[in-house]
Amino acid sequence: MTETDMTETDATETVAVARSEVAGTSSSAQSAAEPVDVDDLPGGLEAALESILMVAEAPVETERLAVAVGRPTAEVTDVLERLAAEFRGETGQRARGFELRRGAGGWRVYSSREHADVVSRFVLEGQSSRLSQAALETLAVVAYRQPVTRGQVSAVRGVNVDGVVRTLLARGLVAEVGQDPLSGAVLFGTTAEFLDRMGWSSLEDLPPLAPHLPGVEAVGDLTD
Repeated sequence: MTETDMTETDATETVAVARSEVAGTSSSAQSAAEPVDVDDLPGGLEAALESILMVAEAPVETERLAVAVGRPTAEVTDVLERLAAEFRGETGQRARGFELRRGAGGWRVYSSREHADVVSRFVLEGQSSRLSQAALETLAVVAYRQPVTRGQVSAVRGVNVDGVVRTLLARGLVAEVGQDPLSGAVLFGTTAEFLDRMGWSSLEDLPPLAPHLPGVEAVGDLTD
């Protein structure tokens, strides 16, 4: 057998091996892409949803969860609500240190509100990350009057709010939502993160202002 024959033979074998490896890789990819029946997994549908929510970095819509587990949205919603009740200790089991809540952006696992002080001590390690009174007041103005400009917030509070607004933007509690058609100033509004932090589903959950406003008599006293 000549050197040329050997080279051709080696090339043929190499091609055959390569084809085999490609076929194997393709088969593995197809296998990985095949849908998994969550009932065959330990814990079934409930455990599958818990696993997804444990690694989610943001709230997940019910529809997206339904696609991930291959189940109807209505069924997934029922299971999520049942899990939420279970975590709260409403099904006869002990309450957990975490809870499942549905906010504006979807479902997410949070540490229990009742354990907020314990968690704060662990996370903050003596450093306060709470919003200042000025930030809270500014956030309240934005929440109730949005969309609103910096100037309008300043007019309500009577002070410059540029620095406070930057803090709220950095925290993800407010965001730019457009421009004022008359002045061209940037308009601000609250975010889904704000709703999630407050435990609300929409701005309709904002408490009414009327009970906190002074009565007619009080206003009359101020003008006398």
